[in-house]
Amino acid sequence: MKRTDKIRKPRAGMLLIASPRFKNLSAPLRGTYHERKLKAVEDIKASMDFLDIVYPGIVYEREDAEQAMRLFYNEKVDFIYAEFLSWSEDFAWIRFLRDCPDIPIIFCNVAKPKMTFETTLDDDDFIDYLCAGTLVGSLEGSGDVRRVGRKHVVTVMGTREQISGKVRSFSIAAKARTILRSSNVGLMANMNEAMWSTYIDNYDLFTKIGPEIHYLPYSDYGTEIENLTEEEVKAYADELMSKYKMMDDVEYPKFIGCVKATLGIKKLAEKNDIDCYVYNDIDQATFRIAGCRAGFYPRWFNENMSVLVPEADMGAGLITYILKLMSGRHVNFIEPFHIEDDFGTFAGGHAGPNDHNDEQWQQNVIISRDVRFAKTNWKYAGAPFAWYRFSPGMKTVAGLYEEAGRYKLVTFMAESLPGKHLLATYSHTIFRPVVPVKELFQKVLNIGVTQHYAIVDGDYRAELEAFAKIMDFDFYNIDN
Repeated sequence: MKRTDKIRKPRAGMLLIASPRFKNLSAPLRGTYHERKLKAVEDIKASMDFLDIVYPGIVYEREDAEQAMRLFYNEKVDFIYAEFLSWSEDFAWIRFLRDCPDIPIIFCNVAKPKMTFETTLDDDDFIDYLCAGTLVGSLEGSGDVRRVGRKHVVTVMGTREQISGKVRSFSIAAKARTILRSSNVGLMANMNEAMWSTYIDNYDLFTKIGPEIHYLPYSDYGTEIENLTEEEVKAYADELMSKYKMMDDVEYPKFIGCVKATLGIKKLAEKNDIDCYVYNDIDQATFRIAGCRAGFYPRWFNENMSVLVPEADMGAGLITYILKLMSGRHVNFIEPFHIEDDFGTFAGGHAGPNDHNDEQWQQNVIISRDVRFAKTNWKYAGAPFAWYRFSPGMKTVAGLYEEAGRYKLVTFMAESLPGKHLLATYSHTIFRPVVPVKELFQKVLNIGVTQHYAIVDGDYRAELEAFAKIMDFDFYNIDN
């Protein structure tokens, strides 16, 4: 999928409903009801400059609703922003709920700080009073949502500023949903036989989440490695050595072997248009073909807004990709290793390729020998990798899992602590979660998960919650 399609603004269809009964009511000082609503529309648009808005005009009649449906579908909007501009007859709204294709809707009611009328004795005040009746319209419309049985409708209330923030989070989630439906997951080349709990249903993956899955043969991987030119291998090796310190015990031929294994993955991803590359780096076929597992993370994945994850875990790959789409930032792949109760912390990280390309934290990366793999008999035993002490700061931690045909999304916040490199063979950090560490993992264990999570700088729990609602996932935000 093209990067430009991933970094565009969220695209919103704007459905603003008003009353045909009031449309032509007029008063001498402030104009007609319709003119006042046109000004309100401009205020709404101005509060959402982060969106690419598709606007069919104010919806007064059934025909307006039908035109809006066609326009939203043809323009492929990510979601629909719906608001009653006053009380209104609900026949157009009901038709829209019934007939509009399955597009997520955020249904909003805005609380004004104060009214612009006083007694409603004169016509200007009375029309302003009618214009202010958005709560009446929203209450009426909320019942229609339930009675029609429309799915993927999220209802929110607040000031215009509060609504704008909620729409922003919803729009990020809705855009991620759209992109997932055109994305490709590449699995090389089979499920992970060591970790059955990570398996998910491929049919459900496509029908319930969106991406197509493509199996990438090891034979193709071997071919890509064989076809690498000396020039491109040397160029990538030189790039890595220019950026990162290399430990003295790294053997250069084994470093080159790992560079080739990494470039082979990049080539497969490019040729197969892969957005989420799920790499089975503990399968012995990997070692027979490449002589080692890939230990670096080509910049191509970040440049293309794509991700690379190890251990053939498609659920973990998807949540890594989802956080990438939502944040546009560097996303890392971890499993929690152990708790240190005296400090209220846990260690976490992962072997294999991890995104070490954050320009602000290049000093945290060392090219280090894979000491665990060094004890094997494969061709490049001890081949190095990018040993990354993850950047410090507050992180969103999130995992995606399947159970009995449903998906559950689990998230919490944890601080990555600064410090020296500790755990050889693993990109890693020490985390201090916001929730006390034993309480946190007691709740996680009770939910039932696997060991794999994605982490990203910042707080994306609101976006993840909106995404879970849109996707009909069970959502667990462990915050107390």
